[in-house]
Amino acid sequence: MPDLTPAALRTAVERLAPARLPALTQHLFEAATNAQQTQSLAPLRAFVHSWAVFVAIERHPERAARLRALERLVDEGERDPSAAITEIRVIQETAEAEAGL
Repeated sequence: MPDLTPAALRTAVERLAPARLPALTQHLFEAATNAQQTQSLAPLRAFVHSWAVFVAIERHPERAARLRALERLVDEGERDPSAAITEIRVIQETAEAEAGL
């Protein structure tokens, strides 16, 4: 896991999922703007949390693929999503623990 800094997370995203760099850049811009406007670090903390979890998941391609499959299943709305939602939570909680959050 990289350090939980915007620069380190950006480098990790660049390596793991370069197509997501524009989203990371936009999120960081919005977080910095909101932090300045509200005089609070909460938006920057949310940015770090979000992207640290993303990196922790993407570091394991099988886990990332499973998460995407579960999210598709929930989005389709054709079956009871309870089991999928539970598994999504487990994946996210595991990633949070790996990231030290």
